[in-house]
Amino acid sequence: MAFRVGVLISGEGSNLQAILDTLHGNEIEVVAVASSRHGARGLERARQAGIEVEVFARDDYPDRDARDAALGNWLADRQVDLVVLAGFMEILSGAFIRRFEGRVVNVHPSLLPAFPGVGAIEQALDYGVQVMGVTVHFVDEGVDSGPVILQESFELPYARDIEVIEEHIHRIEHRLLPRAVSLIAAGSVRFDPDNPRLARTGGRDG
Repeated sequence: MAFRVGVLISGEGSNLQAILDTLHGNEIEVVAVASSRHGARGLERARQAGIEVEVFARDDYPDRDARDAALGNWLADRQVDLVVLAGFMEILSGAFIRRFEGRVVNVHPSLLPAFPGVGAIEQALDYGVQVMGVTVHFVDEGVDSGPVILQESFELPYARDIEVIEEHIHRIEHRLLPRAVSLIAAGSVRFDPDNPRLARTGGRDG
């Protein structure tokens, strides 16, 4: 049976497209794509791939908890094994995270725990760092605070064109996020019993 993935988006959906291009249709199947915004470009990407879509906009519900309960029910009805936040620009409720505990992952444009939250690239450039990167991590009830699955870094040039840096970040995201999903689907990611902060991958047991 294929490993079933639900992807949450808010906009363009380029990370969703990377997952579709590299993973979808083999042993991993994207079975649901949900957006927090009407008209998100990623919804059309999903439709073109024949994937069921739905919009769960915050303003369409009395509060965030009600929205997240509806979203969680929709994903559960589709029997997803993993929820992937691929440019989902909202914080999910604690109840949602607990419902899918250990089965929600996110990609973030920094080397966590440095520069969590929104505007991570701008935060890093303002700080004057010489190395940046991308993190794929499990989602907990904090902000970008869950156990790290994969990270990749790169050195910054002295001349810092933010558009060039964003393009480089996106290229890494499009490679790293599908790799993390593939590792999880293969059962190659597990928590260290002696340190629950440490998510071990198949190639890093040492």
